[in-house]
Amino acid sequence: MMSQRSKKELVETIQPRYKKATKSEKQQILNEFVATTGYHRKYAIRILTKWVRRKHPKKPGPKKIYQGEVVVVLKQIWEICGRICSKRLHPFLPEIARVLERNNELQLSAETKTLLLSISRSSIDRCLGPAHREHPHGLSTTKPGTLLKKSIPVRTYTPWDEEKPGFLEIDLVAHCGETTEGQFVNTLTCVDISTGWTECLAVLTRNKQTVFEAIKTMRARLPFALLGIDSDNGSEFINDLLFHYCQYQKITFTRSRPYHKNDQAHVEQKNWSVVRRLIGYDRFETETENNLLQSIYEDLRLYINFFQPVLKLVSKEQVDKKIIKRYDTAATPYQRVLASKDIQLDVKARLTNLYVQLNPVKLRTSIDQKVDLLWKISR
Repeated sequence: MMSQRSKKELVETIQPRYKKATKSEKQQILNEFVATTGYHRKYAIRILTKWVRRKHPKKPGPKKIYQGEVVVVLKQIWEICGRICSKRLHPFLPEIARVLERNNELQLSAETKTLLLSISRSSIDRCLGPAHREHPHGLSTTKPGTLLKKSIPVRTYTPWDEEKPGFLEIDLVAHCGETTEGQFVNTLTCVDISTGWTECLAVLTRNKQTVFEAIKTMRARLPFALLGIDSDNGSEFINDLLFHYCQYQKITFTRSRPYHKNDQAHVEQKNWSVVRRLIGYDRFETETENNLLQSIYEDLRLYINFFQPVLKLVSKEQVDKKIIKRYDTAATPYQRVLASKDIQLDVKARLTNLYVQLNPVKLRTSIDQKVDLLWKISR
């Protein structure tokens, strides 16, 4: 009686000859095979005619174009740009590649550069893969200020215009850890609605005087005139000091509705993508931590405004119970400032001169080192 191994070897030997044989030759081969192996005739026909799968079948679909060096370079640029999504990274690739080559941070062959600049958003997603991180939620520290609530909703000076630079949403981010008791450091986040220009400032104590001084510092840093601010209902904003300052300086001062975070969607988004994503939810309460956080924001404002492209919502409509949102091409706040007709030429020239001196890799490295030091001090 034949062993299974012998039968397998016999099948491999007879099968090619059986497939090429004529009908009468197949009958003769089959008779001999059944007599030798003892298989049922129908089973013998099935194993002699079955399709043999190759050991390493070729995968279906087109040949991979983006692999090897181009993927390595893409990942490197993605890390430098803060792991932004493909919709923001794709239109910014030509510009960031030029900047990195200018600063000798990247050397690209002609072939790699051609592939990098021709890659699509979907191919970027496939090459980079999903990168999801879980983040804890923080605590809300907004305490309503009722003294001037009836006065502030009125838009008294420049009409609110979201298409013109100078109208900012502002908010405070608390670095309080797991409790809001005691003194802790806060971050004042300010976002221009038109250009996406973002300023962050560390505030050691949460009161109207320190927040007022931070707003004045923020105003001096802006590359355009401050025309209006929109805050939540916290008492650090809703107070006579800031209200009278805005009246004197002819700055439109408005506030959001209580418990409606979408009224401040722009700054709330930056609270997460800029502050929480980088700094996290640890508690900072000393002057040393406050100064180090402020030093981080000195580098971060340059990194965010010059090297972080942002999307701007163009339209939103409801079709068959679905909300369809359309965005413009991603551009950095710096690029949007240059494209604005409301910004003076000398301001644009000053920003351009600063831009050519910046190195995004050095900025990112400095930020990461300072953040690591901040975490070590706090723990």
